[in-house]
Amino acid sequence: MAASSPFDDFRALLNSLPDPDENAIRLARKRQSELTKPEGSLGRLEDIALWYAGWRGKEKPIVTRPLVAVFAGNHGVTDENVTPVPRAVTQQMVENFAAGGAAINQICVAYDLGLKIFDLALDYPTMDITKDAAMDMRGAAATMAFGMESIAGGTDLLCLGEMGIGNTTIASAISLALYGGKAEEWTGPGTGSKGDYYRRKIAAVKKAVELHKDHLNDPFEVMRRLGGREIAAMMGAILAARMEKIPVILDGFVVTSAAAILHKINPHALDHCIAGHVSAEPAHRRLLDKIGKKPLLDLGMRLGEGTGAAIAAGVVKAAVLTHSQMATFEQAGIKI
Repeated sequence: MAASSPFDDFRALLNSLPDPDENAIRLARKRQSELTKPEGSLGRLEDIALWYAGWRGKEKPIVTRPLVAVFAGNHGVTDENVTPVPRAVTQQMVENFAAGGAAINQICVAYDLGLKIFDLALDYPTMDITKDAAMDMRGAAATMAFGMESIAGGTDLLCLGEMGIGNTTIASAISLALYGGKAEEWTGPGTGSKGDYYRRKIAAVKKAVELHKDHLNDPFEVMRRLGGREIAAMMGAILAARMEKIPVILDGFVVTSAAAILHKINPHALDHCIAGHVSAEPAHRRLLDKIGKKPLLDLGMRLGEGTGAAIAAGVVKAAVLTHSQMATFEQAGIKI
């Protein structure tokens, strides 16, 4: 018998994922044809409404408890001097979130979204991935399980965000490990990495993937060796949302790198997810193509924090409300 792994339960879940409610989609599509508008005139908003209806299992759903979950982690790879921003800024930004002073706070107010911040042992950065695995197996699995618990308390639309100095280096290494190519193709400026910082960032991505190359056929090993606690937690949150049939909006490059690991395990693992936006981080569009997601918005953003996903949530809420609350031609007394 093969030795058991802390990831076995997650593998089992990924092999038994629930599907959307096809009857709800059928009823919602019929309703779309009866609403007071030319068929197809709301474009992608109509597709979003059908997607949401299918996952919530309702012909006329309403988004009532949208949540932005921001996972914060620190990374040992910053010891490689890959960014001009000190690691302490992660904690400072978490405190800024708590005080209501960040961009994500204002966007949540604007779109009436809940906000939860998860501090993932910021005083204990993961290991430097150019020298060792980021996490041990048990720690990685435990963090993924923690992420699954993040939806406790209930939500009907989950927007994922992250905070972590150095985590675009992590996302680049994950992308290179999953899809190959050149480190330069997957590595961008992140939080202002230019000149020597950028050259060291590319070198770190190359060195990390080379160091761990004999173990990267298993996506879970990609996560624990090259990832971070926020990567593991977001994977858990996406998986838990799928089991509860909660639609998910992905944010930028780092969030998408976590999602891509699940997609590598099961190409249908992200059927309940949409890409909220495409980041200005150069590799994000390429990564979205790999997982087959068309971004909802393209605003030139690259802040993280869940900001792009949160703005997209406003669009999703509007799409769902329009679908569910518009009058039909019969109700409005319109004859065509």
